[in-house]
Amino acid sequence: MKTLAELEAIREKMRGKVAVREASDNTTRIVVGMATCGIAAGARPVLNTIVEEVSKMGLSETVTVTQTGCIGLCQYEPIVEVYQTGKDKVTYVKMDSEKAKKVLEEHIKGGKVVSDYTIKL
Repeated sequence: MKTLAELEAIREKMRGKVAVREASDNTTRIVVGMATCGIAAGARPVLNTIVEEVSKMGLSETVTVTQTGCIGLCQYEPIVEVYQTGKDKVTYVKMDSEKAKKVLEEHIKGGKVVSDYTIKL
């Protein structure tokens, strides 16, 4: 079991990586489904990749990365949702770390949705 001091240190370390900010006109929010089904399908590495790449790409001021519970589409996990002010939500499905990097590069930086990875109902 971790001590209170160790848990506090972990919290402070992670606070810099995943921060919740007030929404503004130029904010993008990326939400990763982290319920049991998402984790079992590989959502944890996807979340870690997104957090690391957002930092590497210098997008931390305009991109917020969060996690949520069940999105309700277990058969499509891992799921990543992208919310951008003034635009429709984009839902990416069956994600992995490489797909996440492509979404960050093409959609978040480049402004073009990667339709091959979106849900098609």
